[in-house]
Amino acid sequence: MEKQVLSVGQISEYIKSKLDTDPRLSNIAVRGEISNYKVYPSGHHYFTLKDETGAMRCVMFKSNAYRLRFRPENGMKVIAMGSVTVYVRDGAYQLYCTAMAMDGIGDLYAAFEQLKSKLAAQGLFNPEHKKPLPRYPGTIGIITSEAGAAVHDMLRILRKRYPLTQVRLLPVRVQGTEAPGEIASAIAYANHFQLADLLIVGRGGGSIEDLWAFNDEQVARAIFASKIPVISAVGHEPDVTISDFVADLRAATPSNAAELAVPDQDALRQQLDSLEQAMTLAMKRKLNRAEERLAHLANRPVLQSPFESFEQRRKALKLLETRLIGAQNQTVSKYRQRFVAQTAKLDAMSPLKVLTRGYAVASTQSGAIIRSAAEVNPGEQITVRVSDGSIRANVIEGKMDHE
Repeated sequence: MEKQVLSVGQISEYIKSKLDTDPRLSNIAVRGEISNYKVYPSGHHYFTLKDETGAMRCVMFKSNAYRLRFRPENGMKVIAMGSVTVYVRDGAYQLYCTAMAMDGIGDLYAAFEQLKSKLAAQGLFNPEHKKPLPRYPGTIGIITSEAGAAVHDMLRILRKRYPLTQVRLLPVRVQGTEAPGEIASAIAYANHFQLADLLIVGRGGGSIEDLWAFNDEQVARAIFASKIPVISAVGHEPDVTISDFVADLRAATPSNAAELAVPDQDALRQQLDSLEQAMTLAMKRKLNRAEERLAHLANRPVLQSPFESFEQRRKALKLLETRLIGAQNQTVSKYRQRFVAQTAKLDAMSPLKVLTRGYAVASTQSGAIIRSAAEVNPGEQITVRVSDGSIRANVIEGKMDHE
């Protein structure tokens, strides 16, 4: 009997048909460790699942990978769901993965921890980025579902605590695939048009799946980019979301957010009453001090008998004037006497005074005083200074006394 000859492709197609019709290989869950994980530009994910006994090639197409709530990494232990079949071109079997979860913990928790670590490393949770909340907000924007009970609780508390503030509701969906985009857009919209002094972003309680929109990276980055301070108010007190870490303030519940957003009008009234009492007491003390000072001034002589006080001051001023004039005259007389004495001394020492006694002073034509007969020559013209004028003369002879 002649054996049938098959092509490689036929063999692969035959094996593929056998695997595709085996119910034990359809919609199965496979536990293993990820290795060689790659994401191609097409959006398809390729990786290998392995354990101590073997390895299996896997592929997750873009449409399924889009629903992943965490980022698979090499070395991560997972449970992959899908079907095993043959890739005819390579003649190798592989798992066509339709879903994946962390082994031992939920995929939502894994996604939460991954995004939390990523944003923390980028500084989105750092305290220095937290903006202070306005003490008396004029307008508060609430970004939440208009159909939920949370918004009614917040409106009731805000009206009760601080009715002066204006509230603007920006309704969005708070769960589902469209929710993150709507929440992020509402935050950006409020900032662009400066609709509020403070934003409250959140919703009432629910499961982790219900609250998941507030664990979305898009929402986290919108809160971080907001120039308006943001209070995150998601779920109940035990619930913690990524939005809580990024926001400027985390509230335990939406109702708590309303309490944190505005002051209590009753407390403000009490504070104002206390301030009024303190100001009244301070004013009374100031008035009492002013009255005491006024009474003290009123008892002074100048106010009791102003004319008599002025007369005493006039007499005192006149006496002071007399004393000053006397001291001045005495000083002038003293300096006049010194001046006369010094003038007499200068006059006695003056060379002109000597001339009045018959002496004369001879000088050359250049004005030099002649002190010796040897300083002139016969025929030289000289000037002789006497007490009442001068005489021009010609030298006939110069004779020294010892000659």
